Amino acid sequence: MRKTLSVVVACAVTALAVLLGGCVAATTQASVAQSYDERLAECKRQIEAKTDFKPQVVVVLGTGLGDFVNSLDVKQTIPYKDIKGWPESTAPDHAGNLVFAEYKGLKLAVMQGRLHGYEGYSEQEVVLPLCVLHLLGADTAILSNASGSLNPDFKVGEFVCVEDQISSFVPSPLIGKNNEELGGRFVPMTDAFDKDMRNTVLKIGKQNDIPVHSGVYIQVTGPQFETPAEIRMYRSLGADTIAMSMADEVLAARHMGMKVCAINCISNMAAGMEEDGFTDDDVNEVMKSASEDFQTLACGLLDTLGR
Repeated sequence: MRKTLSVVVACAVTALAVLLGGCVAATTQASVAQSYDERLAECKRQIEAKTDFKPQVVVVLGTGLGDFVNSLDVKQTIPYKDIKGWPESTAPDHAGNLVFAEYKGLKLAVMQGRLHGYEGYSEQEVVLPLCVLHLLGADTAILSNASGSLNPDFKVGEFVCVEDQISSFVPSPLIGKNNEELGGRFVPMTDAFDKDMRNTVLKIGKQNDIPVHSGVYIQVTGPQFETPAEIRMYRSLGADTIAMSMADEVLAARHMGMKVCAINCISNMAAGMEEDGFTDDDVNEVMKSASEDFQTLACGLLDTLGR
């Protein structure tokens, strides 16, 4: 009898612990979601306290492309560190500035440097700036980055306007409680990248003798570069370019109903595709030399958006 009673008590205690644990987990998840939503609202409030600028387009500048702002009519620059709750960019060659500017009357919010999961940020933190800028009014995103080429036809210094992506190797920033203010629970990704903007970039490239391809992009976590075996696997999945950012931003942008154009600059051939290896210094050098061509492509695209 005592043994039976002990078993019953033990089962009851276990059930209660599981129930309480589930309640605590649910409460913790709700608390985290709530604090993130509050963080979005607070960042928005701080920016509005510093400026009344209402962006229409977000431009996210990847490695080596920060000088793009020199082609714009800059209205105000706010360092990330001056916005409480806004994650700071720690990646090399990412200045960490939010630049409000105009290009032929089109209002832009330009991110000089993005955030990456390998910096220690959660996926929600990575996309926080994009979400805040959408709440401020932006409905279009132009994303750029330095990418390795998995396609032997895509050479270093050339560009790829992304037609589709593979994000299966990084956590989705949409996991957790859904923010209905931003978008619905389930996000269609069939046409994630705007065809008109992609065709415009391809046309501008052709008009200016800038090699621009169309291809599939894959994001991995990093910060290590990939092994030749991993590259062979990613190639078998259909990927043409690879890097450690951007696909998560595309997911967040599409969740919010933003139109997206993504431009890869080929900074290196992926591991195992050439006898000579590459370093991050090689990547930075290529990106800086490609910045003028990127400016031609991006400004040409902005010309069409401003019409």
